[in-house]
Amino acid sequence: MILLDGKIASAETRKLLAEKVSVLKTKGHPTPHLAAVLIGNNGASETYVASKIKNCAEVGFQSTLIRFTDDVEETELLEKIKELNEEANVDGILVQLPLSKHIDEEKVIHAITPAKDVDGFHPVNIGNLVQGSPTFIPATPYGIILLLQHYNINVKGQHAVVIGRSNIVGRPMSILLSSNQPYGNATVTICHSHTHNLKELCLQGDIIVAALGKPGFVTADMVKDGAIVIDVGITRVEDVTAKKGFRIKGDVNFEEVAPKTSYITPVPGGVGLMTIAALLSNTLRAYMLRHNLNEDIFTT
Repeated sequence: MILLDGKIASAETRKLLAEKVSVLKTKGHPTPHLAAVLIGNNGASETYVASKIKNCAEVGFQSTLIRFTDDVEETELLEKIKELNEEANVDGILVQLPLSKHIDEEKVIHAITPAKDVDGFHPVNIGNLVQGSPTFIPATPYGIILLLQHYNINVKGQHAVVIGRSNIVGRPMSILLSSNQPYGNATVTICHSHTHNLKELCLQGDIIVAALGKPGFVTADMVKDGAIVIDVGITRVEDVTAKKGFRIKGDVNFEEVAPKTSYITPVPGGVGLMTIAALLSNTLRAYMLRHNLNEDIFTT
């Protein structure tokens, strides 16, 4: 069993990004700028956003955090997004999910201009992904692809079972794995809450991507020997013995499943770190497009 270590792979991505930002600054170009919007004080969201801001600083990006209280009016939030869309020095915009219940998540996602949608959720970017056109790939699936690249895992011709069909992870992940690209060309089965023979399908999987948000859902009897298991789940589970009163659990029962696998991601320390690395990569891409720059700038 080989651990797909997000700490190692994300550090490599950040190193490459920092080197590129250094070149841009040396040549007199402005600093890439990510704007993050946070509503309320959800503990998990606070942690995620703080990590994103910290990582921006590490690679040399500028970042701005805009905070709203839980009771912010939807119109006020949409007006702020409109302002960020129009700000010349902002390259990427992310609105941390989930949102307060009175805010229409779809309306907020649609409000971000596709050119600054570094989370990759806008219908224009999703449409480009489906068609195989250049686009901003949703950060978590993109992070998984970066992880596969780092460990040089070839999925061509393999059977990938994706558990979960969300627009943020499951659906785009299935598109990427089945698409005609270097870390794709797999045969993909998507499973969800109405799948009757889930265990049987998982046992057929050369690759299992668990993205359903149920801690410990995937157990050893659902995984065949030698499978590649990618755990997207990040759930806070109460634990009075833990210093913080909780532990972070994935969708896979790691202790049971790991011995059967060829590769597996840990939680924490796996896909979550790669999601942030992918977000930063998308932000640099947005910057390059907005400033009409190409990769040649880093070699000349």
